[in-house]
Amino acid sequence: MSDSGTFKVNPIHDAQQRALAAEAICQDILTGARNQLYLNMRFLDSALAALPFVGEMGIHPVGTDGNVLYYQPEELMELFKKGTEKVNRVYLHSLLHCIFLHVFPERDSEGNPAVDVQYWNLACDIAVENMIDGLYLKCVHQPASMVKRQALSLILEEGKVPTAQRIYRRLQTLHLPENKMQELRREFSQDDHSKWYENHPNSPQMSQRKKNWDDIRNRMQTEMETFSKEAGQGGETLADQLRAQNRNRYDYREFLRKFSVLKEEMKVDMDTFDYIFYNYGMNLYGNMPLIEPLETKEERKVEDFVIVIDTSMSCKGELVQKFLEETYSVLSESESYFRRIHVHILQCDEKIQSDVVIENAMQLKEYMSHFTVKGGGGTDFRPAFAYVEQLMRAKKFTKLRGLIYFTDGYGIYPAKMPPYETAFVFMKEDYQDIDVPPWAIKLILDSEDLEK
Repeated sequence: MSDSGTFKVNPIHDAQQRALAAEAICQDILTGARNQLYLNMRFLDSALAALPFVGEMGIHPVGTDGNVLYYQPEELMELFKKGTEKVNRVYLHSLLHCIFLHVFPERDSEGNPAVDVQYWNLACDIAVENMIDGLYLKCVHQPASMVKRQALSLILEEGKVPTAQRIYRRLQTLHLPENKMQELRREFSQDDHSKWYENHPNSPQMSQRKKNWDDIRNRMQTEMETFSKEAGQGGETLADQLRAQNRNRYDYREFLRKFSVLKEEMKVDMDTFDYIFYNYGMNLYGNMPLIEPLETKEERKVEDFVIVIDTSMSCKGELVQKFLEETYSVLSESESYFRRIHVHILQCDEKIQSDVVIENAMQLKEYMSHFTVKGGGGTDFRPAFAYVEQLMRAKKFTKLRGLIYFTDGYGIYPAKMPPYETAFVFMKEDYQDIDVPPWAIKLILDSEDLEK
């Protein structure tokens, strides 16, 4: 108190009080936004509960690391003054970055981003904004500008789910000038991505964080498919993205190895050889070892199987080529084929068009170099199975391990289960699920899976 009887204002205390008041206001703003999003999209319940709110001055206006939703108090309050829809939208924008793992960009062996950060940030924003626009919900509605609509028509590829990865590759091929890139950032950027690159990607905390979001995303897909009306009008865009992200990524090489056979081959098994007993016997008896190396060894190697290529009009030749290239690379590995292999490669649409027998990797390479698609009619899977049955009756196989049918999935399946393992490899880029008979293995790939 001063001599005149009045209290002096403490500027530090006053600033602290204002900061605390701003924190309380922002917590209320974000809680209100969370409630609005939940009332309109109840399938987001787990996701909305996963991000607590924390104020941070270096964020503009909000951002996340997959663990916390950060906000800058003054900027968030200014955004709130422009309308609750804007706060709802930026909240949902950051949440979708977590759900689709955008906040965990690929890293190189040293932990540095393995992507071009500028392109990756923009690609993720475009993917998320396109999803939000596709929801047609009033609580997050924002009129799309002409620039935004034109950009989407240029970047999004017709018939393909616009994932961040696909948009990222598309942006790289467009080679847009910097002024155009800046224009796109103004249209699509909503939140701060700086937290994405701060944490070490291989830490246990980051691995657990990613697993948590994987679980949340899988639950979201289940709830959206079970209660489809919850997605609102136009929720198909988000549902497609969920199916694309949740689809298991397959290593075709490992898949092909599952068709290998356990067989005894004449080969010294040095893994089971004991040098101690061998030397002891030689020293004790002169020329009589107590143990000798086994002359046979069991190894998992490809033997007899059938590859059927769907040559209907719906199956593209370049995809067939990639499929054969990857198959060849596995068969040509030093430890993945017998001294004699026996592979029938069939081309089939509604009937068998060709049958080429491959006895070694060089024959397969030669076949690939002169490969041409034969057929072009409709797709019927039954003739291939009937033909293989004829080959089995004629004893053309030592032991048929399995059949791999490379197709787009639209055809007539045989009603009877064959006496060997069967796998349908579907080349699908729209990520729509395909029903197959219960006795068949289903593998869904796209060209990226084969290239990897």
